[in-house]
Amino acid sequence: MRIAMLAVASILGLVVAALIAGPFGEKSKFECNDALGCVDVAAGASVRLGVIQSLSGKVAVLGSEQMRGLELALAQRGDRLFGHAVKLIVEDTGCRPEGGANAALRIVSDPSVVAIFGTTCSGDAAAASQVMSAAGLCMISGNNSAPFLTAMGGKPGPKWRPGYFRTAPNEEHSGPAAARYAYTALGSRKAAIIHDGDIYTRGLAEGFRQEFSRIGGSAVLFAAVDKGDADMRPVLEAVAASGADLLFFPLFQPEGNGVLLAARANPALAGVTLMSDGSLIDQSFIDALGDAAKGMYFVGPTPPEPGEAVTKFQQRYRERYGEAPPTSYSLNAYDAAGILLDAVTAVAKCDRDGNCVIGRQALRDALAATKDYPGVTGRLSCDAFGDCANPRFNVLRLDDPVKGVGGLLDNVVYTYEPQKDHDR
Repeated sequence: MRIAMLAVASILGLVVAALIAGPFGEKSKFECNDALGCVDVAAGASVRLGVIQSLSGKVAVLGSEQMRGLELALAQRGDRLFGHAVKLIVEDTGCRPEGGANAALRIVSDPSVVAIFGTTCSGDAAAASQVMSAAGLCMISGNNSAPFLTAMGGKPGPKWRPGYFRTAPNEEHSGPAAARYAYTALGSRKAAIIHDGDIYTRGLAEGFRQEFSRIGGSAVLFAAVDKGDADMRPVLEAVAASGADLLFFPLFQPEGNGVLLAARANPALAGVTLMSDGSLIDQSFIDALGDAAKGMYFVGPTPPEPGEAVTKFQQRYRERYGEAPPTSYSLNAYDAAGILLDAVTAVAKCDRDGNCVIGRQALRDALAATKDYPGVTGRLSCDAFGDCANPRFNVLRLDDPVKGVGGLLDNVVYTYEPQKDHDR
């Protein structure tokens, strides 16, 4: 991460200078008066979009879902924008923050790139958005959800950068949803919390701790494990010693698997309620843990309401990829791509010969002005910090592992919608 940030500091100035200079080749007859400069797309040339996703490693399935959402959105437009073919410049981060920084540096070094579609992981986004924003581009994600990236408590998050947008709901409200259910429905009063230092897991853990404490509970342990840790017995012994009656661990696989197995193997934790988040709402987790996961609780974004738009999307997905969508995140990706592609089309100015110019600040403004976009996930409106989705979260309980992730998603025990005056 340190090496990546040094690279950002040393190279970014050169990148920005190249972007200001503009791409080579024939230009549109329109004069560029945009505060951040313009991208020229010559007649017959492709519209170039950067793509930063995690296409290898433990979350490759999520990165693949983002790519497929983008591909389906492009297919709906004939794979063309204002008469020009679209070229995707794809970079794989492997869900590593340094991967996000390096990928963004490679993409913004090409002054003909209009915008960036990404990232998959929030840690990647924190690094990539710094590079993207300084270079005057826009980036939109259908998967990032860490509060740090946009807003926390109505104020800019520590990693917020101008030009960043997302259609996945801000999980600032995920931790509070879990905390409220733990306190009011489960009767928990002492909670232990484990994260892995990632901005995503740490943000959820902190959100849970703050809300749980605010409503009368006590966070008796707030601990971190390292990514890649295989032996979770020491941290689970600390949980047992804390006297906690509930353990909240918003971790990815395999660390989340390790915590669960260590908890089940510790007799002192037999009566402790176990709760995680959307990162473990996955068929591979249920397949790997089976009955060990029975009785666990999970908090995650409320899936889109069934309807004609979702049905049509799922049909197009099956026709193209030969399978049903494994997660709902392809829907968020499809909406993110749709918002971006429509905004690019709206701000492009083309002459009779097909030479076009796209203002970078104009594109940011168009994305920020998104209101009531008719997405498959619902009506989307982007706020001042780049959040475009309405936050709504479900708490789920796994009663029957045989029914898989579908059975888990159907077993909703609580729904939290902070924009309304009441919960249900």
